[in-house]
Amino acid sequence: MENGKKQEVEVFDEEGNLLDPAPLPKIDLHDAHAIRRELGSVYRDMRSGRIETQEGTRLAYVLDMIRKAYDTSVLQERVEFLERAIERRKKK
Repeated sequence: MENGKKQEVEVFDEEGNLLDPAPLPKIDLHDAHAIRRELGSVYRDMRSGRIETQEGTRLAYVLDMIRKAYDTSVLQERVEFLERAIERRKKK
């Protein structure tokens, strides 16, 4: 990134025609284990130099926000379950 703007990489075929960039593969972030694995992947990419530390730190921050949102969602579901169970017991 330069001056806060994302650098775009241009790829050309043999005739010099500009090719559309391939979409990035979808990352599985459906549960805490998957988020942890992705965070580990980012860490390994930083350690190996595949991505710059600054970019890795940004990705790790976003992954942590996703993890917190996931944790909040799970806790909310558990609280709602407990509240329903308490209400059912009160009605008996």
